[in-house]
Amino acid sequence: MQIVFEYDNVAQSDRLEQIAKEKLEKVSNKYDMVIRADVFFKEENTSSDQVGKICGIRLSLPGPRLFADSSKENFVNAIGESVENLERQLRKQKEKMNQ
Repeated sequence: MQIVFEYDNVAQSDRLEQIAKEKLEKVSNKYDMVIRADVFFKEENTSSDQVGKICGIRLSLPGPRLFADSSKENFVNAIGESVENLERQLRKQKEKMNQ
């Protein structure tokens, strides 16, 4: 699986890329239909400390593309939540394919 990272008003981070790669490789091992992942990091000005660090992930696979994003207090939590949302979507997609 190919992984592409994009940063919007956020400094590039090898640590974030490594965390995202590890989580996405686990997903890719479970769901071999995933071809590519585009990971977006963005910072948003908010009045709350609980949100503002956004991680969006778009997965390319046969059929429709899947997308999830999350806004949390830090990028690590946002990555985790986005990956969880994508896993739910992949489970549903796989169930549809097996019917």
